[in-house]
Amino acid sequence: MIVTASSTIETARLRLSPLGERHLDDYAAMLADPASTRWIGDGQPLDRTGAWRSLAMLIGHWQLRGYGMWALELKDDGRFIGRAGLMYPEGWPDVELGWMLRPEYRHCGYATEASRAILDFAWSKLDLKRVISLVRVGNEASDRVADRLGGEHVEDIDFLGARHHVFAYYPPQQAIRRATA
Repeated sequence: MIVTASSTIETARLRLSPLGERHLDDYAAMLADPASTRWIGDGQPLDRTGAWRSLAMLIGHWQLRGYGMWALELKDDGRFIGRAGLMYPEGWPDVELGWMLRPEYRHCGYATEASRAILDFAWSKLDLKRVISLVRVGNEASDRVADRLGGEHVEDIDFLGARHHVFAYYPPQQAIRRATA
């Protein structure tokens, strides 16, 4: 199946919609906040130009790979609360499930809700056999999300200048076979 950047997913509380220029103000504000960027990339906040480049890369990822990150919006009012999706840039160890929420929307279950829908998408639409999350050591909140999603902590690696936990997710049928093997 060919997936496009116009693919939208809805959950009970969220709309995962294509990232676009309309998200730039909120996206730039999120990336300018040290609490949001602490565990992402080099951990440093980005200025508006850096946020623009990041947004352009995320949008371009859809063209190059056929999947990518979505904007997370509340269904009731369309408010942008973060991003989540699948990434596999050059140099990455595997297809990664990642999430980032604006601070005021953390600890509400949104990352888990969105990520469950994204994993379903990965298994049903992309027919992936494995997805990982790279969680920087010390990011206990994201470790808990990965655990709730059924991620298996398979190893720790040095990646992009920091130590990361690697959590692996498998399609339901494959996960069952792995558990009984």
